[in-house]
Amino acid sequence: MALLSVRQVSLRHGGQPLLDSVTMQVDRGERICLLGRNGTGKSSLLTLLAGRQHPDSGEIDRRQGLTVGMLAQEVPAGLAGSVADVVAEPLLAGDDDRWLARQRIDPLLSRMVLDGEADTVTLSAGQKRRVMLARALAAEPDVLLLDEPTNHLDLPSITWLEDFLSRFGGALVFVTHDRVLVRSLATRIVELDRGRLLDWSCDYDTFLRRRDAALVAEQARNTVFDKKLSQEEAWIRKGIKARRTRNEGRVRSLEKMRRERADRVQRLGKARLSANIAERTGKLVFEARGISFAYGSRDIVDELSTTVMRGDRVGLIGPNGSGKTTLLKVLLGELAPTAGSIRRGTNLQVVYFDQLRDQLDEERSVRYNVADGNDTVFHSGGSRHVISYLKDFLFTPDAADMPVKSLSGGQRNRLLLARLFARPANVLVLDEPTNDLDVETLELLEELLLDFSGTLLLVSHDRAFLNNVVTSSLAFEGQGRVVEYVGGYDDWLRQSADVRSKQRGKNAGRKVVKNAGKTTGGGTDGSDGNDRSAADRPRRLSYREKQELAALPGRIEDLENRRDELHATLADPAFYSTAGPQIAETKAQLAAVEQELARAYARWEALEAINPN
Repeated sequence: MALLSVRQVSLRHGGQPLLDSVTMQVDRGERICLLGRNGTGKSSLLTLLAGRQHPDSGEIDRRQGLTVGMLAQEVPAGLAGSVADVVAEPLLAGDDDRWLARQRIDPLLSRMVLDGEADTVTLSAGQKRRVMLARALAAEPDVLLLDEPTNHLDLPSITWLEDFLSRFGGALVFVTHDRVLVRSLATRIVELDRGRLLDWSCDYDTFLRRRDAALVAEQARNTVFDKKLSQEEAWIRKGIKARRTRNEGRVRSLEKMRRERADRVQRLGKARLSANIAERTGKLVFEARGISFAYGSRDIVDELSTTVMRGDRVGLIGPNGSGKTTLLKVLLGELAPTAGSIRRGTNLQVVYFDQLRDQLDEERSVRYNVADGNDTVFHSGGSRHVISYLKDFLFTPDAADMPVKSLSGGQRNRLLLARLFARPANVLVLDEPTNDLDVETLELLEELLLDFSGTLLLVSHDRAFLNNVVTSSLAFEGQGRVVEYVGGYDDWLRQSADVRSKQRGKNAGRKVVKNAGKTTGGGTDGSDGNDRSAADRPRRLSYREKQELAALPGRIEDLENRRDELHATLADPAFYSTAGPQIAETKAQLAAVEQELARAYARWEALEAINPN
């Protein structure tokens, strides 16, 4: 028997149905990802499944004794008390003794790395999300519902969450824009589109292929239908004019086609994102030489040197609170470094997307926030009416007059992008631009940034977004240490692992040399050094190893030359406007060369340590 069954459920908000006689079921052990555009009703469906809302019609059947836990998209206002009390609250509602409830949740708090005595009010947004997840898990639910679980989480927390959920034993239904999380967790994709639930029963990549093919087929059917309808409309007009009697069956068929066309719900259009390109900067954009910045005794950045050239797309990677936004402000001149110097290029025109959306006036309308009260915006060399421009960002004429405070998180992000892209820029600074955006808009933003001819500085916790967009990364690795790597998130993981492996190789080499030196005196058992066993003597290189050692410098030189060639290719802005699919291939080649070079260095050092002479 299914854990949850949804039968012919409908739900309306205003005139448009969010759910139109939908049917689905949730079985034990399933991990279902619910996908759909912003505003299509995904969160509403989760609240129906959780029993927090009732449908307008239809039935939702739950297995007897079923327990459902839910993590909502937003942390509830007024959340207060100790972490332990907040997490245990659902158990206390069931008349459990407070002490017994604490005994039940202590292992959960430990597993989720939460301090039960901490005051919830003092926690960051990401930590509060983890507390609310623990609260949803406290009752050991059979079904866990998650609405954008990665919102406000940093990269370490997201990878922790992914691992945690992969081991969750119950059924999972989740809404997310994190494509890496979908690929990792989902065993089944259900799409909410125009009030209908489409069950694809496959993984994410298979869903993308099947969905695209289905949309092409739907468009072809609509084209044939509309052509036939047009022909029938021409016939009825001609028939009325030519004679009084008509084929009544054909007339009834036409009336049915008219009703069918009127009932057709158009798929929500795609946003049309385009940046307002300013005159080019000089070749140099930023050059930092040994810069440091600290708050009191806490080092945020310690002696960072880096150069950002025109056309670079640089990602900033690190945990929440590590200092990514602070470094952006230092580079832009909003904060002065406590040590070192920064040289900025010429003709910099910067637009800055702040993750708190402070640039938006909550009380003003959408159109006012974009055009500062004017009726037009100047974009791409011409003047456009603000309503026409807002349609590119999926705002209807009615929505254009709504106050910002009434918008959803995704709509606010689209509005801030519309405001920024209306201003000419050659340097884009984007601090968490992907929060609350649906997957289709995310992919369009990726395309825009790949086509952008200026320079990009990007802070994001979206792993796929970083992988697809940036050409290099500045990673915060603790205690003010910021290290530059080639490529995006996966490249950083691979290269930083290689660096740690290389360091272990150095330490092992030093240990071998140190131990070999200790054997020159008498043995610990009183015998002299000549009586040592073969196992205690320093190992000598074999003939083949000597040949390998002799060849390694040349091999390393070849790899370094190849690496430099690929660096030069990726640093050339013209490459991104013409290369197309070659971009990912070139980045992959560079990552492979970097890996091979690290292995060659490690092998050379290991062989040198065995026989330094």
